[in-house]
Amino acid sequence: MAEDSTSQDEQYRLAAIEFGDAINRMAYAYERDPDKRKDLVQDIHFELWRSFKVFGGRSSVRTWVYRIAHNAGASHITKNKRISQHSYLNLDDIGEIPDRTDYVDAFERIDQIDQLMALIQRLSAPDRQIITLYLEDLDAAAIGDITGLSSGAVATKIHRIKYKLSELFSKGETYVSQ
Repeated sequence: MAEDSTSQDEQYRLAAIEFGDAINRMAYAYERDPDKRKDLVQDIHFELWRSFKVFGGRSSVRTWVYRIAHNAGASHITKNKRISQHSYLNLDDIGEIPDRTDYVDAFERIDQIDQLMALIQRLSAPDRQIITLYLEDLDAAAIGDITGLSSGAVATKIHRIKYKLSELFSKGETYVSQ
């Protein structure tokens, strides 16, 4: 039994190192509040560690990690259903500004990313999950494996979501009407 636990710990450790940044980005797509986002990241890591007990190599580690993160994010949304609240970032949450002499471009880029994330956060949970996985560079087949949809349905949804986000983004909107 101790051998299985060590293997589980080692599998988790390697996955956390390789996919830690992706987990943080996915949590950002699910939760805007920095404190709640930290809790979500912790929940994802706990569920990931726990999941390696039953992993068994049925899929790639990458697919497994995203599936666990996707499920934890969906559970988080379900547990925290609430009226959309706007929270603002403080300077510590923005991160470091690139070392460039043209700060205007850097601030515009940060603003554009923030606007895009605001739009993504307001999508329905299934659409948010799909576009977040797409932005993590997963193909339609992998996203389908994670979400349970066919790859064709995923490809269609990605196209529609990208079109809708592009349209809203170009108008300067930061909300999605449901």
